[in-house]
Amino acid sequence: MNYRHAYHAGNFADVMKHAAIALVVESLCRKDKPFFVLDTHAGIGAYDLASVAAEKTGEFLGGIAPVLAQPSAPPSLDSYLRMVRAFNPDGTLRWYPGSPEVVRQMMRDDDRLALVELHPEDADMLRRRFAADRRVGVHHMDGHMAAKGLLPPHERRGLVLIDPPFEVKDELERLRVTLRRIRRLWPTGIVVAWYPIKGRETVRRFHQAVRDEGGAKTLAAELLLRSDDDPFRLNGSGLVIINPPWRLEESLAEMLPWLAGLLAPQSGRGTVEWLIAEEGG
Repeated sequence: MNYRHAYHAGNFADVMKHAAIALVVESLCRKDKPFFVLDTHAGIGAYDLASVAAEKTGEFLGGIAPVLAQPSAPPSLDSYLRMVRAFNPDGTLRWYPGSPEVVRQMMRDDDRLALVELHPEDADMLRRRFAADRRVGVHHMDGHMAAKGLLPPHERRGLVLIDPPFEVKDELERLRVTLRRIRRLWPTGIVVAWYPIKGRETVRRFHQAVRDEGGAKTLAAELLLRSDDDPFRLNGSGLVIINPPWRLEESLAEMLPWLAGLLAPQSGRGTVEWLIAEEGG
């Protein structure tokens, strides 16, 4: 309950996950049928990078700021960067769209978005921000429990975003249980779940647990800024992606090494691997 994403908005992990989310939503928009998105840890929707919180850490200076300053970037970043620029029409980086706004800016009239947030003040801010948008519902509840009440949707297509704060030691285990629940309730839904990379052994065990669960095809994408041998610092950012859209693997394989080379030219790396390569594997 103490976590506030405003301190971390626009950092390297945000760039990675929001660019990936934009690619997934872009793929959903290629078909005429409506889709549903559930964002289980929504935050406040968008962030002021000139706020006290953002300036205190300055994490966006090692994330979106250098990425946006590049004269050219891979095509896989086009939709995401276009959205960030639209939030800053005067060309000065001040505002950063969180995942709720990344999705909203790409939705069509018949698509739906459910935003879940446990922090009461952040949930109130979400309600105010999206009050006039009939496509968006805001729910004040535990994101890990949201699947029970909100899935499966009447739309057959869509996405679940899971971006926990990782404030408790067993968060990866909670995430594994949540992934199992979502797979059971909505086996055809796309899931994008974020995890921090500190020590490699913890991540290895999480990946193996996902493999052991079996089920739909599942990717693991990672952006590392430094070696993952220090369990006490954030060394990288990872995504587990269930039911990835066609060609998402190729887009991430283009994007992540480019981001690694830009943000950590000496020690960074970006990787994509299949945790489950075939249905039921």
